[in-house]
Order: sequence, then C-alpha cells, then structure tokens
Amino acid sequence: MRQKPGSKQSHGEKIIKDIRRVTRKQYSAEEKIRIVLDGLKGEDSIAELCRREGIAQSLYYSWSKEFLEAGKKRLAGDTARAATSSEVKVLRREARDLKEVVAEQALELRLLKKSMLGDGGDDE
Repeated sequence: MRQKPGSKQSHGEKIIKDIRRVTRKQYSAEEKIRIVLDGLKGEDSIAELCRREGIAQSLYYSWSKEFLEAGKKRLAGDTARAATSSEVKVLRREARDLKEVVAEQALELRLLKKSMLGDGGDDE
C-alpha cells in the first residue's frame, strides 16, 4: 500500500500522536460551561481563550452551540433531562411502594368479591 508523498509520519511523530490521543483531557460539564461563559463575556478573544484553555476553536464553537441550544430548549419549556442517580433511587422506591399498595388493594378486592359471592350470591 502506497502512501501519498508528504503524508508519511516518522515513528516518533506517530508515538507522540498516540500519546496525545490517550492523554487527551476530558472536560466536565462545569468546565465546558465556564469556558463558554468566558467566551460569551467577550473580555478576551476566542482565539486567546482557546489558547489559554488548550482547546481548538472548533471545539469551543461546538460547545457554545450546544450550550445555547440547550438554553433555548429549556426556555421554550422542554424540560426533558437525564435524572440523577438520587432521583432514580427515589423514583424506584416510590414505584415499589405504589406496586405494594396496588397488590394489597387487589388482594382486598378479591377477598371482598369472594365473601360477597359466598354469603349472598346465587347458588344454582
């Protein structure tokens, strides 16, 4: 397989690229929000902000777009979001309790029906 002239990487460059890929920083949601808000403040240029934070401008602009779209959806009343683990635990507990109540009510209803049929029902 032939490579294009000029696209051949030295072994050292390939190793460095692999190391960068493995050690790439993962930004939390809070860090992304802070960076986007810093850019929206306009105190520094986007280029300067991105240099300082060590990110590509294209990454900043994609975060900014996602941030603004999420804000627009939230203001429009679209409140769908991922539940936190504590919310999920509370909802599961509530669902379990409700299932228990339904089971108790169904059992009580069945017992009442049996007693009604046994005491005053028609025997043919």
